[in-house]
Amino acid sequence: MGVVQGVTEFLPISSTGHLILTADLLGWHGETVKLFEVVIQVGAILAIMSLYAEKLWSTLVGLPSERVAQRFAFNVVLAFVPAALAGVLFFDFIKGVLFQPLVVALGFIGGGLVMLWAEHLQKRAASMRVTDIDCVHWSDALKVGLIQCTALVPGVSRSGATIIGAMLLGFNRKAATEFSFFLAIPMILGAATLDLFNSHDLLSVADLPLFAVGTLVSWLAAWATARWLLGYVSQHTFVPFAWYRIAFGGLILLTASLGWVDWVR
Repeated sequence: MGVVQGVTEFLPISSTGHLILTADLLGWHGETVKLFEVVIQVGAILAIMSLYAEKLWSTLVGLPSERVAQRFAFNVVLAFVPAALAGVLFFDFIKGVLFQPLVVALGFIGGGLVMLWAEHLQKRAASMRVTDIDCVHWSDALKVGLIQCTALVPGVSRSGATIIGAMLLGFNRKAATEFSFFLAIPMILGAATLDLFNSHDLLSVADLPLFAVGTLVSWLAAWATARWLLGYVSQHTFVPFAWYRIAFGGLILLTASLGWVDWVR
């Protein structure tokens, strides 16, 4: 589960659907499993924080006086706010209503089709406006944040929504991917905190080794995946991920209709 979380968190393919499928194939069910899935997301964030430790530190140190650091931090916070507010306001609706196989499948398939469209537009564009995350305008950051709200729908993928949304706004693939990475830090930490607060009665000291192993493995898998993805996007498109999403969406519909996998979480 830690490997699946780490690998899928930053790829634009949605970790949610893959975790549900993996847990079902392992025969692992119950409220503790749902809490475990929340906790191991922190491992993925630790991967980004370790991968970009120098950038994060220079931003923190430069906040009092450096304009570049101030603008970068402001843009990340600004992009975080819309989805954070929507997540708090619609938490019960998302958890109680949207976790249905049809919704998850449509999230996968719809996201794949949008990804194909974005790549088509990027191929036709002579140049991208944003090639460095330090040069992001506040209005673009806000737009990416608004687009991130769509990722509250299971199957859409937070990384997929932010990366493809940024590309549609004029980011090149590398800048879109890196901005998505940094936006994940407050977004996932916030979501994990909210989930843990609402499920605090399930926390148990006996589960600490389980959560520790899952988090550590998620960290290592996410670190390797993020490094690989940065190299990949400099030379390749997201088209293979788009077709994978469409195929996985079809798999969800098939397994749900035949009763092979319990997609209702």
